[in-house]
Amino acid sequence: MLEALFGVLVGALLVIRVEEFRKPRLKLQLVPPYAAKYPDRRPAKQSHVIHLLALNEVLPWWGKWMSRNAAVQCRGDISFHHMDGQNIFGRAMPVKWVRTAEALPMEIRSPKDELSGFLVDPLRIMSESRVDIAPGETAEFDVVVRFDEDSECYGWNLESYQSEPPWRNPKWKLPAGRYLLRAQIFSGDQSCSGQFRLINDVPADAFRLEPALPGDRAY
Repeated sequence: MLEALFGVLVGALLVIRVEEFRKPRLKLQLVPPYAAKYPDRRPAKQSHVIHLLALNEVLPWWGKWMSRNAAVQCRGDISFHHMDGQNIFGRAMPVKWVRTAEALPMEIRSPKDELSGFLVDPLRIMSESRVDIAPGETAEFDVVVRFDEDSECYGWNLESYQSEPPWRNPKWKLPAGRYLLRAQIFSGDQSCSGQFRLINDVPADAFRLEPALPGDRAY
């Protein structure tokens, strides 16, 4: 009887351990910034864009007989800090995943000039940006954008489409300088975070993120 109970206990513990092992394991990765150009009548002619990648790691080689679970309904936020660690805005900015639908403005035209212009879908702006990440795959999310000849940059998410002025959201404006950035991604009870240095006291083509140094602390 005791041997049977012991076997059941060991089996249950093994199942629990295996399921724990198969949970998503998220990791943040740096990627190079890229430049983009826009057609006429957009709020900017060009931009330099900084993204980060969230990776759901695969199982190690000795665990290949199992499969890692997908990270479902991933959401995230980004906080911006002075170099001493103090939060600049006192809050975090919800992230926008690149693969989710953008709240792109739809142009409307009318015989009356005063009725012509652009409209933004408010439902997309109010919705939370979420994605699923399969094991071994990545998902990109927006961080900050710098436009035209501006020296300042702006945190970028769905709110940026309806900000005033458009795209240059004053709620997330960062003047020329250097900052700490903390990004966090959540999926169920799993999460990951990373700290980076935002370099924005350089020409636009050198605008970038760098890994945080050991002594950097974003509170």
